[in-house]
Amino acid sequence: MLMRSIALFVILFLMVNCTSGQNLVGYGAKDIVKYMKENHKNMQNISVANTLFKYLKYSDIYDHQTLLFFLTPDSVCNHIRMICDPGIKKDKVGEFNSLYRRISESKWIDKRRGKEYLIEITDEQWSFVVSIGLNG
Repeated sequence: MLMRSIALFVILFLMVNCTSGQNLVGYGAKDIVKYMKENHKNMQNISVANTLFKYLKYSDIYDHQTLLFFLTPDSVCNHIRMICDPGIKKDKVGEFNSLYRRISESKWIDKRRGKEYLIEITDEQWSFVVSIGLNG
């Protein structure tokens, strides 16, 4: 029982900490790949093929969190979507409250490089989704 509790704590710790500072909107695909390799070794790059749009996909080793970096035709990130296990929502809201300006129960503003980014959480049936993109 103690081992299960420790394992659960480690999993939750990794999930909460793996997305800190993930606003990579405006970054090129190569920079995102480099950033993820250096800062989030527990996230695996998942190969995807899609003819409608370009994106990079990362998933943690437990499949509790997936990151999608949507790219322009020039391979620049213009939107991020995180699909997360509902067990980390409280911690994620606390993280966003400490990093960004809260504008509603589930929305925050991140001001960087002279631009405003909207961070929004929406609840789904089996997960919650964080969307990050330019505000406006």
